[in-house]
Amino acid sequence: MKYKKIFQLALIPFIIFILSACNNTTKETEKTTNYQLPKVALAYSEEEIVEFNNRINQGENNTYEGLSPHNAPVLTAPEKLPSVLFYDSGIDIPYPEEGVKGIYLAPAVFNDPDRLNYLLDYIDNTALNAVVIDFKDDEGIIQTHLESDNSLVNQNSFDNIDFKKLLKELEKRKIYPIARIVTFKDRLVAEAKPEYSFKDAETGEIWQDANGAKFINPFLPEIWDYNITIAIEAAKLGFKDIQFDYVRFPEGFQTFSDQLDYSIGNYQTYVTDDPEKFGQERVYAINDFLEEANDKLAPYGADVSADIFGYTAIAGDAPDVRGIGQNFGQIAERVDTVSSMIYPSHWGLGFFGIPAPDLEPYNLVDQYMYSENMILKNITNAANSRPWLQDFTDWNLAPGTFQEYGPLQVQQQIVALEENGIHEFLLWNPSGIFNEGVDYAPESSGNEYYY
Repeated sequence: MKYKKIFQLALIPFIIFILSACNNTTKETEKTTNYQLPKVALAYSEEEIVEFNNRINQGENNTYEGLSPHNAPVLTAPEKLPSVLFYDSGIDIPYPEEGVKGIYLAPAVFNDPDRLNYLLDYIDNTALNAVVIDFKDDEGIIQTHLESDNSLVNQNSFDNIDFKKLLKELEKRKIYPIARIVTFKDRLVAEAKPEYSFKDAETGEIWQDANGAKFINPFLPEIWDYNITIAIEAAKLGFKDIQFDYVRFPEGFQTFSDQLDYSIGNYQTYVTDDPEKFGQERVYAINDFLEEANDKLAPYGADVSADIFGYTAIAGDAPDVRGIGQNFGQIAERVDTVSSMIYPSHWGLGFFGIPAPDLEPYNLVDQYMYSENMILKNITNAANSRPWLQDFTDWNLAPGTFQEYGPLQVQQQIVALEENGIHEFLLWNPSGIFNEGVDYAPESSGNEYYY
């Protein structure tokens, strides 16, 4: 045993020597070798990339490099997510099972408590169940005071309406609240930040339309952030639907845009002289804004809706539609609800073959809904339809081409919707006065109407 131990001790220096040699060998093999990497060049030109993006945006990319994309979604979201995933506003007002049937509450109504209570009682006693309220109005005034990191939000907030108190009252009555946010028509921001607006190239003055309205630039991310910040605050207060109105460029923009100075931002690559696509960058900007708004509002549990000219569902991708940036089908894929403004008085004489549309509200709505339904049924992620109907008289029309609107004319529009499978609507009257005696739910009342 003694000699064995001595032998083992003698082996130790030898083993250490061997391990050292191996270690040195390893270090030598770990020396870095430099290789000359091949130069990488783009396989496609910028024009080809832009063209491919255009096809994506227009839903025309059927194949790419021999591959056919699968149109059906790989994953589908459940119809109802657990409430724990959403911000808790403290206001619990469920979506009406029978569909949203609402009226617009004009700002003046909130200066008259008796009138407001009358309208809320009227809703309680009829099949109506929702209200649309200006959160940010046509001038850009935010109707309640907000505390925000955005200085413009603070600057344009006023203590006009106590929304916390109002929403508690709506919760008690189970009246569904929709916050109307006038988006790109905004005098306050245009005047405070002219660089966010459109300027007359000749005079340098802020451009305004024939009615004196001023707009802000939908191409700018700062403008997106501004409006989305306001929308999030509305959702946090308890509004269940954020309705973006004037989510477009000014009417006729394609006819005078070259006379204005404004930034196109990141959408310059989409600008083209092709008459079949001229103005497409505006459509992409509006689409992208609504998509971002939908994404950022998702954690707050509020639906997103958009007010759209009814004409866009008829005109498709016409130049005047691209001019304002509203493509009905593409918008309908990016929001929860589309609210087409289809007031009979707003259609030209002879439209749909109707000599004077204001005189035939049933026929006008019936003809329109056929066209809208044709679009929505061919969209993978189609939005819900909730049109704006006329509950006012347009006294500005020529004698003989209009009529005074009462319960009958409102009823005709609602029945036309119902016969086209649409059971949601919003009634517009800027004065806040609505016709009584209307059956707002003919689909369930059992009443039959023939027009």
